[in-house]
Amino acid sequence: MKKLRELAIDEAFEMFVLVKQADVRMAKNGKKFIAFTFQDTSGSIDGKFWDASEEEIKRFVAGSVVMLGGKREVYQSNPQIKILHLRLATEEEPNSPSLYMEKAPIQREEMMEEINQTIFDITNANWNRIVRHLLTQYQTEFFEFPAAKRNHHAFAGGLAYHTVSMLRIAKSICKEYPELNPALLYSGVILHDLGKVIELSGPISTEYTLAGNLVGHIVLVNEEITKACQTLKIDDHSEDVLVLKHVILAHHGLLEYGSPVRPKILEAEVLHQIDNLDASIQMMLGSLKQIEPGDYTERIFGMDNRNFYLPRM
Repeated sequence: MKKLRELAIDEAFEMFVLVKQADVRMAKNGKKFIAFTFQDTSGSIDGKFWDASEEEIKRFVAGSVVMLGGKREVYQSNPQIKILHLRLATEEEPNSPSLYMEKAPIQREEMMEEINQTIFDITNANWNRIVRHLLTQYQTEFFEFPAAKRNHHAFAGGLAYHTVSMLRIAKSICKEYPELNPALLYSGVILHDLGKVIELSGPISTEYTLAGNLVGHIVLVNEEITKACQTLKIDDHSEDVLVLKHVILAHHGLLEYGSPVRPKILEAEVLHQIDNLDASIQMMLGSLKQIEPGDYTERIFGMDNRNFYLPRM
């Protein structure tokens, strides 16, 4: 049986899917509708449920498994589902959300081993202790959470997978440029998005928490580093801690992208470029795998709403 992202345009289907998002909105005619994002292990597609009653709004919530009947269409260069009928899965049917979650392509144990081995290369004692402390504190969430609600690595285990991918790139760059401080760069890679375990609600029907909306993951992880220093009796105004905080605070590169400071040391700039590279490649690959050679992808919001061509070569 085909999965959501494997459906051809205008292909009709019936299948069980997870409701990843269910946002209630108001149409121009004054009636409410539900803007759904449906998900299975192949990815997610949006669909609108028009003229939704109050009872239907209460029934079809994020995190529920539904039997979806519809047809795949294209709207403004993006795939969408025309919903023909919808009902909740029963107790006798496959109704566990975990069955429909997209997951990282690497097993959790492999990612844990690779990150743990890298920590041995963090030769600065303060950085090593801080990284170990925070990974131990948030180990479950770190290896289960996505790296985003919707854009890059937005799947279960995506946060750890993004981190492992960045570490592999970082190690290659450190071999090419011996002037870099590998211990600082690896520490920054491992911790740069750790605040997302507080910013996001989890791998199922991911939403931003109150702290995520009001503070954001960059400031949240900075606070966690300060608390770790207090617990570990490390002076958080020492140069090595301030430098570690800086590479993390600056990793979005620009103030308008959420970083309170721009990169002011070499490793901070490199971390920003690695993060942007890995996120961009992941977004493009996710869309390119959905199309045939000679076609264009859907527009990718996180890539300035551009679409990309897959060569026939």
